[in-house]
Amino acid sequence: MCAEPLRQVRPTEVAVCREKDLAEVRAILSASPEAAAWSARGLAESFARDPSHFLVGWQGEEIAGFIAGRRIADEGEILNLAVRPESRRQSVGRALAKALLEVFASEKVLQVFLEVRESNEAAAAFYKRLGFRQAGRRESYYREPKEAALVLALTMASNSVRG
Repeated sequence: MCAEPLRQVRPTEVAVCREKDLAEVRAILSASPEAAAWSARGLAESFARDPSHFLVGWQGEEIAGFIAGRRIADEGEILNLAVRPESRRQSVGRALAKALLEVFASEKVLQVFLEVRESNEAAAAFYKRLGFRQAGRRESYYREPKEAALVLALTMASNSVRG
């Protein structure tokens, strides 16, 4: 019987992204076809619009992943999340999502939304473990390939985030 070797899980330190980190973030996006496909320009514009909701997860000296969001009035939205392939299954995504949800909670956000490809069962399950629930479905939301999006929502009840 053959077992997959255990990966060493390194702790993730979450910090606000800096402009000089964007090259590494672009590299992570290039290696993550399941994430929202942002051009270099789109990435820079998203960062410039809302840098306080753009976080990176560090493992040692390397950025292991990032999350981008935005707040509009009392609602938050997770726009993108990606983790380096070699850093996956090490709780980097969880650390990033929890950190952004904590930022939203500190800003008195009442609900957080996101869209995920209908076929991306792993991502949907990940967000559901954090307390998100399906709130809707958008036909033909994604292109290349054309696919529906599941709209997931989290009510920030008493500003708590599931662990």
